Amino acid sequence: MAAKDADTDPRRLFAASVVAKLRDARFEALWAGGCVRDQLMGKEPYDYDVATSATPEEVRRCFGHRRTIAIGAAFGVITVLGSRREGQVEVATFRSDAAYSDGRHPDHVTFSTAREDALRRDFTINGLFYDPVRDEVIDYVGGQADLAAGLVRAIGDPFARFNEDKLRMLRAARFAAAFGFQLDSHTFAAIRREARGLTVVSAERIAAELRKMLVHANRARAVQLLHALGLLEIILPEFTLVMAPEATATGEQRAAPSADPGEGVCAHRAWHETLAVLSALPPPTFRTALAALLWGIYQRSETPSRTIAEICDRWKLSSHEAKGAAWLLAQERLIRRASARPWPEVQRVLVSEAVDELLALAGAVGQGVERDSANVAFCRERLRWPPEKLNPPPLVTGDDLRDAGIPSGPVFREILTAVRDAQLEGRVADRGQAMELARRIAAEGGGTP
Repeated sequence: MAAKDADTDPRRLFAASVVAKLRDARFEALWAGGCVRDQLMGKEPYDYDVATSATPEEVRRCFGHRRTIAIGAAFGVITVLGSRREGQVEVATFRSDAAYSDGRHPDHVTFSTAREDALRRDFTINGLFYDPVRDEVIDYVGGQADLAAGLVRAIGDPFARFNEDKLRMLRAARFAAAFGFQLDSHTFAAIRREARGLTVVSAERIAAELRKMLVHANRARAVQLLHALGLLEIILPEFTLVMAPEATATGEQRAAPSADPGEGVCAHRAWHETLAVLSALPPPTFRTALAALLWGIYQRSETPSRTIAEICDRWKLSSHEAKGAAWLLAQERLIRRASARPWPEVQRVLVSEAVDELLALAGAVGQGVERDSANVAFCRERLRWPPEKLNPPPLVTGDDLRDAGIPSGPVFREILTAVRDAQLEGRVADRGQAMELARRIAAEGGGTP
């Protein structure tokens, strides 16, 4: 099952050594979950998890307290530390879960067997074990068959799985989109029925899932699935501004009632434009992908800046993410009209730190909506200018204005902006000309000459 060079991967070797050490101590130990799924799919695992019959205390005795962290011990999880190259491995005791009264965490756990541990997991493709000593897959839930069929299927009763942890509904959409799989029909129906339960999940957990979905190459399909499952309107009610006709569980389209005969057509177009922009993005940062997701909302909102801020605040995004996405949305239209706009206006944006993200977003909108990338190409050509041409040092500063006896005040910014514009447009070539222009503007009471 291993990749050709897997035997030299220090993380894999360390994870195998953790299993071997537990076996030597007479405990059952297996790789579990996503690392098994990924290897069966021919992918390199992001990390390795081990499931074992050893209790948390026994795991710590086996590896020593200095090499273990007990943060998750209440749920039977101990982190075993390797070297920097080896990383770390989470070792979890086989367990069965009690009721999830908060829809997020089990009220308590009971240590159990490998089979019971598999049955309490979310999806069959994540319920597999692997024995690295015998090179053997242990499958209690039919995960191998679902991997081969390309299905995401809840283990056991899907309603029970989603009532235990509502976030699993988002995870189902993410796995199906990322792997190009279909959702099992019973799993699909259960999510549709239980979608509103997602409101009990914390904003941080929802945002974490969205980050993974939106930076993935299949981000557009993930958003389509969220809509088809009834989840998108729960986490992003503002998307009604661009929502397509409602998708039924059978995949048929059902138009939403509207008093305006043209409203549904416009919404349908905006929905497909949003998917096109998401699809056209090159590998993005999260805030660029977020801006792409919210692009249609921004265009159609009566208060776009406030709407975007409210969404980001609801998801408790970082300032870097929220302000970055808002700036990208506010500036991308300028890029798509760059060749027709005054050069100083464009130049100020092109010298911004996030210009690469902005060009990626504007390029995706140009390709997905306008079928025109000429202005993005224009901006990229200007970015190839040498620094002294693209962003020459200002000829005049605020200190220069004060030294010239121009009183401080609001007019300062107007003067500096006007002089900088003249410099970038080539109307002033040196400091003398720039100061002459500044004095004239100050004498006239400010404003662009």
